[in-house]
Amino acid sequence: MAFYHDLKGYGPEKAAWIAQRLLELRADLELQIRVRRRSNSLIIGSWNIRAFDDGRPRMDESFHYIAEIIDNFDICAVQEVKSDLAPLRRLVKLLGPSWDFFVSDVTEGGPGNRERMAFLYNRNRVRFRNLIGELVLPQEALIEGRQIARSPFFASFQAGWFRFTLCSAHILYGGTGPRDHALRAAEIAAISDALIKRSNAEDEVYVLLGDMNIEAADDSIMRAMTDRRLHVPLFGPTNLGGTKHYDQIAFTKDHIKTRLLNKGCFDWRSAVYRPGDMDHYRPHANAMRDAPYKDFSRSYKTWATYEMSDHLPIWIELEVDYSDDYLRRFVP
Repeated sequence: MAFYHDLKGYGPEKAAWIAQRLLELRADLELQIRVRRRSNSLIIGSWNIRAFDDGRPRMDESFHYIAEIIDNFDICAVQEVKSDLAPLRRLVKLLGPSWDFFVSDVTEGGPGNRERMAFLYNRNRVRFRNLIGELVLPQEALIEGRQIARSPFFASFQAGWFRFTLCSAHILYGGTGPRDHALRAAEIAAISDALIKRSNAEDEVYVLLGDMNIEAADDSIMRAMTDRRLHVPLFGPTNLGGTKHYDQIAFTKDHIKTRLLNKGCFDWRSAVYRPGDMDHYRPHANAMRDAPYKDFSRSYKTWATYEMSDHLPIWIELEVDYSDDYLRRFVP
């Protein structure tokens, strides 16, 4: 359970403001995730948290809201973690003592954008199986002679009977032309091929998740996953404009070792950083700049994405208790 002890140190007005929004956020999360959850299941989340945390530091309340959302998952892959790990450590501390994390090294180079990948997981629900690494392509699978721009990050876990390996990716982003789409599709295809090969060799479920920078649900970038027979639930658009299907979770061995119980895309905007809250944030936003915003009403939505994100988190719920199936093997 997320920790709220820090609210005591904020002063009564600030604490009341954050607590009220946490209550509304919790109510939304209850309706969309918790009320429908089965008792023996696993919830895997993925969230590209914009530039976490690079440049202007987030406000205290944003850490609480992000932690509240992630606390509804059992494990969450986070993309766009930056060099400084202090914000990530603060987030995990707010999640409570049962949570842990590990993180990849920074991906250097222009396309790498000095980003890390992170896995945050609840040790009461998920056990780390001591396998972790970055996906490296063999020579014959290189894309135009190079590795994937941002190194995919994988790790193995177990929940109940269910063993699985997650691979978090942030696919190359660029223009909207045919070559740009082809490069993105090539990265996803190379990752998918590698994961399917491992899944078949190890007879284990592999889950590919993250920011795939997919424009549309039926475009060539999406087909790089679906054509390889990965199971790809549809989440709908995950950008705040409601037009792009950027974020995805796909997995192997559907109906064999993986049973999808539920899925969703959580929109936090009805509870936090709402349009009606703009005047409350205007003084803080202006104080953080050398020159105040000339028109904060136009900048507010973008400003809020650096507090929360310009992506919505997605999640899947999987069955992890296969006791009945196992026992039936012994019944004639």
